[in-house]
Amino acid sequence: MKQETIQIGAKTVQGYVIPAGPVNLVFACTPDGLVGCGAIDAGALDRFHYAAARVRPTRGTSIATIEDLLAGEIREANEAARQRGVAVGMSGREALERM
Repeated sequence: MKQETIQIGAKTVQGYVIPAGPVNLVFACTPDGLVGCGAIDAGALDRFHYAAARVRPTRGTSIATIEDLLAGEIREANEAARQRGVAVGMSGREALERM
């Protein structure tokens, strides 16, 4: 597992890359929310009132790195994330700024 601290605006965000066979599980979180690759279940996290969103790659075929995650496009945001202003189509970086 690789952990990376990222500064996004005034927020310090923790990013994680976990190798899982032929793919990586990639996500970044703040105390108030999480943005992750397609393996993240945003709906399940909504049951805990925790903001979560999934991104799709904007370059390449998968989200493999933290950079891919930040550049990725939000394809799903749960209700808790939408209440924080996260919307489908924004970048992973923009979503984390709102969480």
